[in-house]
Amino acid sequence: MVRTHGRTLCLCYNLLMSIKTTAFRNLIIDMDGVLWRGDTPMPGLPDFFQALQDLQINFVLATNNATGIATQYAEKLQAYGVTVAPEAILTSAEATASYLQKRFPAGATAYVLGESGLRAAMQRNAFEVLSDEGFVDHDVRADVVVVGFTRYACYAQIASAAFLVNNGALFVGTNPDSTFPHEVGPLPGAGAFLAFIETATGCRPIIIGKPGSAIFEEALIRLGGTREETSMVGDRLETDIAGAHAAGLNSILLLSGVTSREKLAGSEVVPNLVFDDIRELTRHLLSKNGYVPKDHGR
Repeated sequence: MVRTHGRTLCLCYNLLMSIKTTAFRNLIIDMDGVLWRGDTPMPGLPDFFQALQDLQINFVLATNNATGIATQYAEKLQAYGVTVAPEAILTSAEATASYLQKRFPAGATAYVLGESGLRAAMQRNAFEVLSDEGFVDHDVRADVVVVGFTRYACYAQIASAAFLVNNGALFVGTNPDSTFPHEVGPLPGAGAFLAFIETATGCRPIIIGKPGSAIFEEALIRLGGTREETSMVGDRLETDIAGAHAAGLNSILLLSGVTSREKLAGSEVVPNLVFDDIRELTRHLLSKNGYVPKDHGR
């Protein structure tokens, strides 16, 4: 049992606020820290997706990670024994490019601080992506600077992004995650790069991924469901859970990623449900629907 702000939280199948069974008709599911940690799948991953299929629960996998594209994530899941159509996978890179495509004409120039998934998403949405080889020339300008997580950025690229923002480019972040879960522990995330550029420019970025509303709205469109019957499953209080509540969705926190019991106990962001991992969530979904086959819930 954990006590927080005068409330007692039971971390095993606990109901922190009312949540209707209909909320399990549609799930928006985070990936890093929920389905895997780094390149290590979470225990019970195939059973979880089998339960969603058995219970006819619709889902969209929505990640703040902008490094890859949907097909790459589908291939990663396939290697773990799970088949998911790319159309059911939504990255913050895709959500960001879609958001900006509606606000800029075709051929607008973008400087991208990020990996191949973000660059590809911007190019598919008709942006001219500037070269990131070394520091940009002093007379180069961009319509927008888009910043996501990257494992390969150097000082010249970060400095170029700041230079272009200082010279009028719109400053956009795929997501604000300060860290991301890895096998060795939390490592710096996209939010760390955003903080560097914000400090250097005095400009705050527009955030597209969780807890921003754009990625939730896109996920709801893909699901074709109502807010009342949709829940967000994630591991991060300040993005997954806070964003779900702002979007009018129920929330399910898993403690398999970056949020510890101690952090939850001191948080003002309170999820509807809390489970240790997807194995515990799987058992809950099956029991709520009165369906517990022998080969599930191990």
